[in-house]
Parts: sequence; C-alpha cells; structure tokens
Amino acid sequence: MTTTTEPYGTDPAPSPLALLLLGREADPNSERGVECPGDLPAASDPDLVARARAAKEKLGDRVFVLGHHYQRDEVIEFADVTGDSFKLARDAAARPEAEYIVFCGVHFMAESADILTSERQRVVLPDLAAGCSMADMATAEQVAECWDVLTDAGIADATVPVSYMNSSADIKAFTGRHGGTICTSSNAKRALEWAFEQGEKVLFLPDQHLGRNTAVLEMGISLDECVLYNPHKPNGGLTAEQLRDAKMILWRGHCSVHGRFSVQSVDEVRERIPGVTVLVHPECKHEVVTAADMVGSTEYIIKALDAAEPGSKWAIGTELNLVRRLAGAHPDKEVVFLDRTVCFCSTMNRIDLPHLVWALESLVEGRVPNVITVDAETEKYAKAALDRMLALP
Repeated sequence: MTTTTEPYGTDPAPSPLALLLLGREADPNSERGVECPGDLPAASDPDLVARARAAKEKLGDRVFVLGHHYQRDEVIEFADVTGDSFKLARDAAARPEAEYIVFCGVHFMAESADILTSERQRVVLPDLAAGCSMADMATAEQVAECWDVLTDAGIADATVPVSYMNSSADIKAFTGRHGGTICTSSNAKRALEWAFEQGEKVLFLPDQHLGRNTAVLEMGISLDECVLYNPHKPNGGLTAEQLRDAKMILWRGHCSVHGRFSVQSVDEVRERIPGVTVLVHPECKHEVVTAADMVGSTEYIIKALDAAEPGSKWAIGTELNLVRRLAGAHPDKEVVFLDRTVCFCSTMNRIDLPHLVWALESLVEGRVPNVITVDAETEKYAKAALDRMLALP
C-alpha cells in the first residue's frame, strides 16, 4: 500500500467551491447578472423618480410595466399593474398594443410573460440576475433523470406531473410534454384533482411544501403517501417500492423566504400579541401551516386583510415588502411580520429603481436591454401545460 503525505505545515489547496464561499472567487455561471452599456444611475441620485416618470411618459402606451407584490415600493410606484406571477403574465398578454413589457419580478415570471405574449412584444427584465432559488432547484436534466427513475420503477405511465408556476420554462415544457399541468398557490387543489383524474400518482415540483400542504390539508392524502424525491441522491433517495406505494412524489425544493418561518415564530408572536391571527403562505413548512390560523396564496392574504375587522391583529408569514405594504394600507389594524428576522426575497429585490430607470431610458434611446426569449420548442410545450391550467374548472 502506498501512502502520500504532505509536509507538515502545508495546507491542501482550497477547492473552487471553498474559494467561492470565502468570497475570493466568482462563479460566472451562478448568476448571469446585468450588463449595462454605461453605468447604472446611482441609487442616491435624487432625480431617479423624475427620470423614471419622464421615460415612462415618453414611451407612453408602447411600454407596460408589471410589478410583482414582493417588489420594493419605489418600483411598485411605476407599475401599471401589480399582482402575483401568473396574473401579471396574463395582464401582459391582455395588452397587445404594448411593444415592451417591463417585468419587475424574477426570471421565470418574465419567461411566462414571453410565452403568453405575441411575437411582436418583447419582455424586458431590468436585471438578469433577478432569479428564483426555488425555480433553480429543479433543472431540466435533473427532472429528466427523475422521469427515468419513475420509468424504471414501472410507474411513469401512471404519473402526472404538476409544476408550480414558480418554475423555469424548461420545467413547464417537461410538464407539457408529459401531459401535466401548471398550478399556482391559488388553484393547486384544482390542479391536483385534475391530475388524479388522469393518473394514479403526481410528480409535484419544484416546491415540496405547497405540494404536501395541498395534498394533506385539502385533499385528505396522508403524509405516509407523500415521498420526497432528492435529485442529489441516487434514485432520488427512494426505493422502487417507496415510489410505487406513494401517491404524491414531491420534489425536494422550497422557497428561501417562506422556508425560514418556524413553529417557534408562531409561538413567539402569539405570546407577544395576544389575540393575533396568524396567516401564512402555503409555501411554508407543513408544521408552520398546521400551527397557523389561516393559510392562503398572496392574493388570498391581501383579500383577507382587506376584509378584516378594524382593530384586528395579524401576523403574516410571507415576503416582507408585501407585509409592510399591507401594514401601511391598513392603519386601522395591527399587521406584523411573522418572524423578527428580516426576510426579503433577495433576488426579487435586485430590481430596484436604478435598474428600472436604466431599462426605461434604454428603451427611450432605442435600445432594448435584457430581452427574455423562450425558444419555440420550449414555448410550445410550456404553453400546452399553461393552457391545461387555464382550462381547469
């Protein structure tokens, strides 16, 4: 046996990953980032608001600005419409006269807008680094490998994929190719009911929590009938028998914002604010959802606060920008963030006023920056999956 030793005092060469984590190197493939011809306006520029307003007025009906609920107030101020990801994509498709769709959201949302809008319209994302960690947790290669695992287990033909709207165009296209549908947090139950009419099992991706919460709390499926597929383990970390026994095959993905809330957060806010109603998003962990008083989509949360009695107390488990906006819109109610820890969506917050001003002024000057384009083949199958969702009763 031959052994190799290094001299005492010699450290092993750090790996590229270690250097990346230490901040000493960069991974050019981790984030595309925005490339600007020239510098972005300074964040401290006192004329930013005036510049955004002037550029938008010059563009007129040629531009349509979409603002997701989780965006900063400074961006929402210039949005023509606000909403969740699918509502915004549909709003864009309903404005065929708009030459440019400026999507103040994240990458998968802009992809959906490109899929649903006409060929003459161009979708602009002010910063290409505005991605979604959840969407990135399921790649086309990983999902194709998962389907091979299901095929080897003899259950692929009985399995219907259901993909959350918060997924890449590639994953939506996979879903469309295999006869599945897309869902939002508002219609996940209807999507699952439809899927179980088509097959015996569901492959739900990429958010395990929305899939589990919907299946168990709204459809009566037991936790034992849900298994977690881990794309980083051989065969997803599951045996063929486990896959055959399961009704819900959940992808190991989650939202980095909603996944931070804990049962301790719920207990702490109840102790701090007697009589508080805890309202959380279904992307939260199962134990958090079961500990809360109410659970619902972003639109559900907004409507619940609108309908709430004056003087009522609310702890909201969703993204902080939205919670702050709700608190400001309801001064007659006590509205607090569920956790004491600040919890912005970091990638959504990449879209700031300097990036929006840069994008709008570029359009005024005749340059179209950061165009999001989905190729024809991917668009065809992704749209098929989206159309199945639109056809749900």
